[in-house]
Amino acid sequence: MTKPLSVAAAFCLTPVLGLASPSPALAAPTQLDTTDVLTIATFNASLNRDSDGQLLADLAAPDNPQASNAAETIQRVAPDILLINEFDYDADGRAVDLFRKNYLEIAHNGAAPVTYPYAWSGPVNTGVPSGHDLDNDGAADGPGDALGFGKFPGQYGFVVYSKYPIKTDMIRTFQHFLWKDMPGALLPTNPDGTNWYSDEEIAHLPLSSKTHADLPIDVDGTIVHVLAAHPTPPSFDGPEQRNKKRNFDEIRVWADYIANNADYLYDDAGLKGGLSTDANFVILGDYNSDPLDGDSHPGAIDQLLASPRVVDTLPTSEGGPLEAQLQGGANLVHKTDPKYDTGDFGDEPRPGNLRIDYVLPNAGTQVDEAKVFWPTRDDELFRLTGIHPFPTSDHRMVWTKLRFPKADTTAPPHDPAQPGSQSGQSEPPSEQPGEHPSQPGQSTGHVISDKDAHGSSDSGSTKPVEKSVVLAKTGTAAEFILASSLVLAALGTAYIVRRRP
Repeated sequence: MTKPLSVAAAFCLTPVLGLASPSPALAAPTQLDTTDVLTIATFNASLNRDSDGQLLADLAAPDNPQASNAAETIQRVAPDILLINEFDYDADGRAVDLFRKNYLEIAHNGAAPVTYPYAWSGPVNTGVPSGHDLDNDGAADGPGDALGFGKFPGQYGFVVYSKYPIKTDMIRTFQHFLWKDMPGALLPTNPDGTNWYSDEEIAHLPLSSKTHADLPIDVDGTIVHVLAAHPTPPSFDGPEQRNKKRNFDEIRVWADYIANNADYLYDDAGLKGGLSTDANFVILGDYNSDPLDGDSHPGAIDQLLASPRVVDTLPTSEGGPLEAQLQGGANLVHKTDPKYDTGDFGDEPRPGNLRIDYVLPNAGTQVDEAKVFWPTRDDELFRLTGIHPFPTSDHRMVWTKLRFPKADTTAPPHDPAQPGSQSGQSEPPSEQPGEHPSQPGQSTGHVISDKDAHGSSDSGSTKPVEKSVVLAKTGTAAEFILASSLVLAALGTAYIVRRRP
């Protein structure tokens, strides 16, 4: 792409009128300036299975111990918005609904049921055959030869559950963006300098090992973009470091997307560009990257943690430090404080426990609390985390209580078809992967809604999300800008800010 996502004039409120600025130098927003407190969580719940359809079978009745433990963990925190990584995808969304009906909405050990009227799940690259020998082991039909490591299509997928409506017409996914199309991509090479992937292989290899999804959620009129992903582990490779480099560049997608540096990026509908710089967002997921320890390519997760657009919420637990001390091994030489650890991994010889799961909101967001669900061994809830073999997952839920800068909700709804409201160009990229589960303009996932707009039951319905060819502006609402400008004009203090070209 030769032009940015959008170039628009906007009116900027002064701090005294309550517009939250992303500048960390300004005072934190007051309660009147922000949304209500939202509990937002990410949880790699290990609800993946070794065979296609097995998760459906396990969730068909409310008696699977691991799924019950995962559900109770979620109920103990009761997040308003939740990303679950490693949740096998099925095209009908049945597993998403079964977990909701048979587990989340049933009380476990005194924990109150939790209801999510909205959920999203979409296709992923894991397990999708590439037809090529991507791991160079002499065969082209193994899990390492799939577009993302996996034994069957949909393995290691993810789902987002929400108590607030998901704006289906604004969803963007990046399942098919080609790795080679990222400027300066860290494409792997052999020790002799030759390319690890052949020209034919790299011409069809997507960057995202699962998918990257931008899911706008309407929180009482304020849009919060949930940026969900699950980059490949930076391990299980050789001197070519193909997984380390892919992990780095998968993390870079969101770093560029939020920083007005994504002119090159096209989504699965062919729209180009990144997120508006005045948008609220929260980056969620298992990013398989610790800032100081483990196998990550240097600086991988710092692309997000060090971004001026991001607040590092620094969630902590009491259980993490105690487990690091008790387990020893690699943990004893780690640089990251174990109170930040979110994963319990092998200690002999490595990698030890790591911080790899993140909840990262945009600058200007008020962080009221940030925790890792990792009880100590004398806590009754330790039975939900345990030690290897784990009763639930080797990851710990990360949750935060956040208040986002509020958008105006009094003006008429914004029409995404109006001139100037596009946040991307609709022409498709010059090259697309040869075989797509979904082509631009087709469904790139689906919302499984429990209730319609009037609150009536829509039990288990699966509604395809058709990708809009025009994406609405996803930052501060246009009507908010208009209303604000009228106020400022009356005061004689309006300022015009032109977005960078």
